[in-house]
Amino acid sequence: MLHIILTTALLITTMSALAQQAPAPPIVSPEVSADHKVTFRIQAPKATAVKLSGGDIPDNGPGAAMTKNDAGLWEVTLGPLPAGAFRYNFNVDGLSVIDPRNPAISESNNNVWSLVVVPGSDFMDTREVPHGAVAAVTYKSASLNRMRRMHIYTPPGYEAGKDKYPVFYLLHGSSDSDDSWSSVGRAGFILDNLIADKKAKPMIVVMPAGHTSPMVRRAPGATGPNPTEEFVTDLMGSIVPYVESHYRAKTDRASRAIAGLSMGGSQTLNAAIPRLDKFAYVGVFSSGLFNAANQQGPSWEDTHKAELDNAEWKKGLKLLWFATGKEDRLMPSTKSTVAMLEKHGFKPVFIESAGGHVWLNWRDYMNQFVPQLFK
Repeated sequence: MLHIILTTALLITTMSALAQQAPAPPIVSPEVSADHKVTFRIQAPKATAVKLSGGDIPDNGPGAAMTKNDAGLWEVTLGPLPAGAFRYNFNVDGLSVIDPRNPAISESNNNVWSLVVVPGSDFMDTREVPHGAVAAVTYKSASLNRMRRMHIYTPPGYEAGKDKYPVFYLLHGSSDSDDSWSSVGRAGFILDNLIADKKAKPMIVVMPAGHTSPMVRRAPGATGPNPTEEFVTDLMGSIVPYVESHYRAKTDRASRAIAGLSMGGSQTLNAAIPRLDKFAYVGVFSSGLFNAANQQGPSWEDTHKAELDNAEWKKGLKLLWFATGKEDRLMPSTKSTVAMLEKHGFKPVFIESAGGHVWLNWRDYMNQFVPQLFK
């Protein structure tokens, strides 16, 4: 009996001591403060060096070094950052990992990123307005003979309505995926806000996968299928027919727009210029024609001279719009492409913005481009 009493007393004492101990605070990462500073944290007590990686985060450069406290928690605070969405990951002793405390992610072609959204931008914040829907859609590519995925935005009220809508094909850049425009690109929220503010017409937005295979760097001189031609064949042969047969989509030229950033901008030109009878609105963000001159054959300009000089097609082209940042490495491609198009009688609009090859610009370009569509 004495043994039981002593054991019970010890148990009560232990439980009382535990109850008095404050529980360890949860690890919050990322933490966005009211002044737009963002703190990133990761628990890695055995690590010797941790950095925050994220090329679109202003002034992050090769990666901000994080500091460790006595409990093994690594931390760094950046900013204040401009409003927008930013991808990041942690480099822990040379190993890249996503943030285990953050369920928000953004996909690329070969990897995934953690995602943080800094509020404060009226055109891309999550506002209390009617919202459309973004669906991940699986389809069969006839030209590639395999199943593929794209993301499709439908405007508020689409499910309950009967109206037909114009279609905007929105292409991502190199290394990204069909998820990118709707995650880090905030495309759905940008459309919701523009439509709510009566700045844009309701539309269907199709965001396809621009890579037809995982990214592999080819050796100099290596041959194989042309990725741009493969994508354009998939776009025109499978994606457009799928959208127009499965959605309440308008199918006339004046109800079709196409735009893309970086690689997607080059794909846009390769899809639209030779088929201007199918697209009335064309946008190129931070891009131009890549490798337009082929030393082993005719140039892109020579190959497409008939389409470039087709006066009838030009009559139905309502907008040819370029935008590139002054610090963008692809500015020479943009300027040379604009000059070539002007030589053939086109009248492209060219916006030279601040900044470089980053999502901070591409979301802004989309916000400027979309209100001009389907007028």
